[in-house]
Amino acid sequence: MAYAIGVDLGTSNSVVSIFRDGKPFVIADEEGNRTHPSVVSFGHGQSVVVGNKASKQMVYNPHGTVFSAKRLIGREMESAEVDRAKSMVPYAIVEGDRHDPRIQVHDRVYSLQEISAHVLRYLKQLAESYLGEPVLHAVVTVPAYFNDSQRQATRDAGTIAGLEVLRIVNEPTAAALAYGLGQAKNEHVAVYDLGGGTFDVSVLRIMGDVFEVVSTAGDTFLGGDDFDNAVVEHLLSLLKPDELASVLRSPLSRLKFKRAAEEAKKKLSGSEETEVVVDAVLKDERGGDQDFVCRLTRLQYNQLIFPLVKRTFEVCDEALNAVSLEPDDITAVVLVGGMSRSPIIKEAVENYFGRPVEQGVNPDEVVGVGAAIQASNLMGALSGKMSNSLLIDVTPQSLGVATVGGFVERLIERNSAIPIGKTKVFTTSVDDQVEVKIEVFQGESRMAMDNEKLGEFVLEGLRPAIRGNVRIAVSFDIDANGIVNVTAEDESSGQGSSIRLEASTGMSEEEVEDLKFDSLDF
Repeated sequence: MAYAIGVDLGTSNSVVSIFRDGKPFVIADEEGNRTHPSVVSFGHGQSVVVGNKASKQMVYNPHGTVFSAKRLIGREMESAEVDRAKSMVPYAIVEGDRHDPRIQVHDRVYSLQEISAHVLRYLKQLAESYLGEPVLHAVVTVPAYFNDSQRQATRDAGTIAGLEVLRIVNEPTAAALAYGLGQAKNEHVAVYDLGGGTFDVSVLRIMGDVFEVVSTAGDTFLGGDDFDNAVVEHLLSLLKPDELASVLRSPLSRLKFKRAAEEAKKKLSGSEETEVVVDAVLKDERGGDQDFVCRLTRLQYNQLIFPLVKRTFEVCDEALNAVSLEPDDITAVVLVGGMSRSPIIKEAVENYFGRPVEQGVNPDEVVGVGAAIQASNLMGALSGKMSNSLLIDVTPQSLGVATVGGFVERLIERNSAIPIGKTKVFTTSVDDQVEVKIEVFQGESRMAMDNEKLGEFVLEGLRPAIRGNVRIAVSFDIDANGIVNVTAEDESSGQGSSIRLEASTGMSEEEVEDLKFDSLDF
């Protein structure tokens, strides 16, 4: 029997699951770990280690060990997020041919798609070892607020890893699917998803086995890494000026502080106070190595991260306001992501929604489980079997085209159910215009410059005429993966042009094929 895996491809950790014998199974590595760090470590000679073994290399091989790569995938080099990432990681981030961020390790430059593909291939191999047969299909989850180029980049990573990605599913949607399967509930559910690098909240209407996303909002640069960095900044503030300068000059020392902050965060989930020890990052009077030691209380930690927690509820307000709901209209709240284990997060979420969060749902594994359920449904559909559940997702951001004056005319509003298609007619803006450039933008601003440009194409061969006399039908189609196709057609002549959007950070099909692991000698 052919299986499709469900993959929660996380910023910090990933999960791989399958649906077998009527229930989901989370697949562990040889050491019994059910979550797998999204870390790739490259040795000299291009040897590659992934997962828990790679995570252990972070201190010993900081320049060759890549983590939190998901924060960069599908972005442009000039973006503020990439600038922030440069100050947070010890490995080199360089500019690619398409103005996209890439990772340089030793003498080779890797695309972000390749880095994610290494993680996906590792998860694929774990599943194949567990099942004893090849795995060729997958459902992969992404943050609900991922844009088109980020979704396409994730899909390309799956192809490079040797997987046919059946569906890209939003993480909160997958979590709700795992939470509500077979319970025949009729309710509004909020999924609060605070992971290592991103935050999303989605509101779903569950009616029996129909899961309809009605609203989603998020921040793709807010997560556990930012909470850790808040602790790191506090620890660094305790250093003397000369000690601080020395630490900032050393990528290894900065990484040690980050690891110590992560450990402190975990310990404070169960203790009121903890000792923070950073090994051998300082020098004593005789030049010998000296540890940095201090104490951190849960109260101090809560004060440090409070501004970040507050930001998550601004996003919650946005998601609820979009569908005219109040927090007390939500009948169940599901926490997702490792950061949701923090007591301050759980308490704050319960205060905001005015109800206890759902218990019995593992926040680290629930997204992967939901992905496996959807993977099983899709594999069944391919073989003609009717699915037990219906998943209706939404597009997280509005889509439109640039118009005269630097404005954007929206064709598809945010939170529209997908798949969806919309057409709007435009006219030429100058006399005797024989071509028109279609620029596609994603975002909520009326001004084009304040949105993200996804791509452009030119419709040529228009008949010369007085402005306004040539009518051009522009059509947007968003598939079930949230990936966008745009066409434009001259209504009078039938002359048309189209684009499957590939933003400046995208990879061509030829590039993806050339990078496929099964075509390389590993």
